[in-house]
Amino acid sequence: MNQPLLKAPARQMQRAGVLLPLPLSGSYDYLIPGGICYPRGTIVTAPLGPNRYVGVIWGEPDGAIPDTKLKEAVPLEPSPRLPTVLCDFIDWVARYTFTTPGTVLALALRSPQAFEPEMPRVGFVHSGVAPKKITPARQRVLNIARDGLARSIQNLAEEANASPAVVRGLIDAGALARTTLPEFSPFLQPDPDFSATILNLEQEAAARSLRGAVASEQFSALLLDGVTGSGKTETYFEAVAEAISRRKQILILLPEIALTVQFLDRFAERFGCRPAEWHSDLSQKERRRVYRAVMAAEVRVVVGARSALFLPFPNLGLIVVDEEHEQAFKQEDGAIYHARDMAVVRGRIESCPVVLTSATPSLETYVNASSGRYKWLKLPRRHGGASMPEVRLLDLRRVRVEPGTWLSQPLRDALAATLASGEQAMLFLNRRGYAPLTLCEACGHKMTCSQCSAWLVEHRYHHRLACHLCGSQTVIPVACPQCHTPHSLIACGPGVERVAEEFASAFPGARTSIASSDMLHGPAQTQAAIRAMAKHEVDVVIGTQIVAKGHHFPQLTLVGIVDGDLGGFDGDVRARERTFQLLHQVSGRAGRAEKPGLVLIQTRNPDDAVMKALASGDRDAFYEQERKLRERAGAPPFGRLAAIILSGTDGERVREAGRGLAKAAPLVRGVKVWGPTPAFYQTLRGRTRERLLVQAERHVDVQAYLRTWLSRVERPKSVKLTVDVDPMSFF
Repeated sequence: MNQPLLKAPARQMQRAGVLLPLPLSGSYDYLIPGGICYPRGTIVTAPLGPNRYVGVIWGEPDGAIPDTKLKEAVPLEPSPRLPTVLCDFIDWVARYTFTTPGTVLALALRSPQAFEPEMPRVGFVHSGVAPKKITPARQRVLNIARDGLARSIQNLAEEANASPAVVRGLIDAGALARTTLPEFSPFLQPDPDFSATILNLEQEAAARSLRGAVASEQFSALLLDGVTGSGKTETYFEAVAEAISRRKQILILLPEIALTVQFLDRFAERFGCRPAEWHSDLSQKERRRVYRAVMAAEVRVVVGARSALFLPFPNLGLIVVDEEHEQAFKQEDGAIYHARDMAVVRGRIESCPVVLTSATPSLETYVNASSGRYKWLKLPRRHGGASMPEVRLLDLRRVRVEPGTWLSQPLRDALAATLASGEQAMLFLNRRGYAPLTLCEACGHKMTCSQCSAWLVEHRYHHRLACHLCGSQTVIPVACPQCHTPHSLIACGPGVERVAEEFASAFPGARTSIASSDMLHGPAQTQAAIRAMAKHEVDVVIGTQIVAKGHHFPQLTLVGIVDGDLGGFDGDVRARERTFQLLHQVSGRAGRAEKPGLVLIQTRNPDDAVMKALASGDRDAFYEQERKLRERAGAPPFGRLAAIILSGTDGERVREAGRGLAKAAPLVRGVKVWGPTPAFYQTLRGRTRERLLVQAERHVDVQAYLRTWLSRVERPKSVKLTVDVDPMSFF
């Protein structure tokens, strides 16, 4: 008699919404095998089209598609997951910045390799067996191995000053036993009591408030506002120490990788080891190591660029935004966000304090502090015996400057005196290259980029003309490309290379260094240049804004600002503020130790409010003036801005799309729409660009307004639309 066939039991499946790190508007429904209801944040792999992606279970499914048509998403082992608060933060950032959630999620999944199975390493330990033959090299290896710690062949050889062949011989003899090691060495844990810092009265009062904020384990925003050289870093290190003692994780955001070299050294001096780093120059292997350690709460402190804000901290207890005024905290492409503002949001979601530090706070932060929204901690004087430098304005309308030169006689005299006394100087010009413009003296033709509406900048050291927008380069032609006159191209205006050339001609015996992103390629070269300056291996550094960022050079007593008027006031509401901040920060490099500092600013506008504020040292008077101007204009922080940028290869189609978009703008009280107008750089990387600007009163929900407006308009697929909420630049 035949037995009836038994039906195999159906696999239990759960349905869930999965968000993928792609520019998608929301999650897609997938089936999750196993019959387990996985929590929000669980990492899965999911198919989409022909590819498979690492994604995240995001929430409830929408149920619009029947189960039979759904694909499976498979949770990774051993069920790694993003913290729920990070998922909430990603949703918040997406809504606020008018960005798809998948695009923001991609920032939090920057190292998908971190979810792959660990690849254990092979190590060796002392087996207790004595080899028959012993040599001095073998004995050194065995002495090292007796501590019981497992090491690789290479590490044993290096520590014992022996060859790898010696180590392999001991393995063959049975004196070293094979064992397995984790894929990555563990991070050293910072010691909050390693080297306590002696603080002055103002620092101690501020540190007490910071420690209390950390101990409360609640959200608060604090501005640590101190003059340059006042010891802000040492002060907020006390908050870091408090968080470490409470076994919390700490995130310290820095605006530039170039800042890290001195910062990491100072951190190690205070806490006994370096923190973990997170920035774009990490190798994939190191990125994987840091990401995995952060997720497992094995890393206590992370120092990173703005993208570190999206790391999966499960136990975040403190966020510090150092030099919070810096424009480098604004991400200008992809998911467009300001890391300072989003740090405050993440602190609120995480219920942890956020410390903003600066000698020249952004006006937004200054207003928040002065209104009581942020707690305002002040360090009004420099640490130790240092005093603020004297600032003098050199009026170029009256001071003699030789034709074709850029350093006035008073500045040259000050440089000569500084060098004669064995001290260091800095010349600052925020313009890379040799000259900002190259033109033909025969026909007037200007050398411009073929892909952008920008002049080509001469870089004489590399014998190239370069576009600083798209990065394209070309050899300097022998003849004018328009009139074909040979040797007719001339350099107009100075860049740092040209200033360095003039300085070398005037002071041939001085040791100089040029500090700009063109000359220093990557963190290693930048850090080497900073160390050379700190060790007094360089007499004069000539640089762009890279030299303004928080560096401490004890022997630097003179700062010369070659062109104080270079900031420009081309309709940007923050132009004056940024010029003041940059020049104030550059000035703050002088006289940070016992020797007094002098700052000379060459300007043709000595009566301008920025110049007067720098000369008088009355920062707050300048801020109050700016505050009133912004309030009258309804500009941030007293109003809201959002930019819409349209771009495409067909210029007429882009302009037509801009006109259609402007006509469809809803008429709402408290909202003005300006444009469309050509962007400051009308052509960028071969694409025509048009801008519209939304100006709204503070109470207006700009995101809701944009959502309503843009949903009404269809635009050609060839025209790209980008929204920048709270724009920081207007190019």
